[in-house]
Amino acid sequence: MNYRHAFHAGNPADVVKHAVLASILAHMMQKEPPIRVLDTHAGIGRYDLTSDAAERTGEWVEGIGRLWGKDLPGPLAEFLDPYLDVVARLNPDGRLTRYPGSPEIARLMTRPTDGLTFCELHPEDSRTLAALYARDKRAKVIEIDGWLAPKAFLPPKETRGLILIDPPFERRGDYDRLAEALAQGVRRFATGVFVLWYPVKDPVEVKRFHRMIADLAIPKCLTIEATWRVVDGQRLSGAGLVTVNAPYTLAPTIRAAGQLLWNALNVPAGRLLLSGDAS
Repeated sequence: MNYRHAFHAGNPADVVKHAVLASILAHMMQKEPPIRVLDTHAGIGRYDLTSDAAERTGEWVEGIGRLWGKDLPGPLAEFLDPYLDVVARLNPDGRLTRYPGSPEIARLMTRPTDGLTFCELHPEDSRTLAALYARDKRAKVIEIDGWLAPKAFLPPKETRGLILIDPPFERRGDYDRLAEALAQGVRRFATGVFVLWYPVKDPVEVKRFHRMIADLAIPKCLTIEATWRVVDGQRLSGAGLVTVNAPYTLAPTIRAAGQLLWNALNVPAGRLLLSGDAS
């Protein structure tokens, strides 16, 4: 499959992914030592919801569009507040036209003492990202194959870090590469917080991926999987996140918010499943 992000920015999968990312970062910011954020497949950092790509699919309308400006129930607000705060900072006039990618969430939520490494192989996207962050001395934008990033940049000089591996799934074998990237990353930086994104489309491939992750037997490994339609192998039906060393507060926060999220998104068939070690 080809998951070029401009077409899907702000959809239900993005809501879950970016809410989890923002929740983890908010927790990490509570401690003083600096962190390093490594984003292996960074994209362009910020997305225009009025662009041709976004309007062609309109997926954001069924995601962030259904949460923007709404009065949310307590447990859902607790989960989404860090994420929605970043979205609000990009849209100060109250009109939803810009959406943050993961680099922008990391940039806006971190401190002057923290470091940011953004990898993007696509030359045009890499140049766009570099131009966006040209004035931020913390941010390093590197035109490199993101699959090489765990070996190239781990462990970081900082003792704490968050590693996001969010590939576009343009080639066969990316589920295998994702599992291997996690294994390599944990070997090099066992105390790092890892977040891996994967699409839910082919149920056979997804089950095989789950087995690969389980076989790694990595402690404190929690899988969060969101689906909003029947998984039939024909279309993107959901997305998942594999996390390692996530804050202990993440799992209970998501459990409390799960059904409330789908209610807010008006997705009766939506499911948010957690599996693995949440401790």
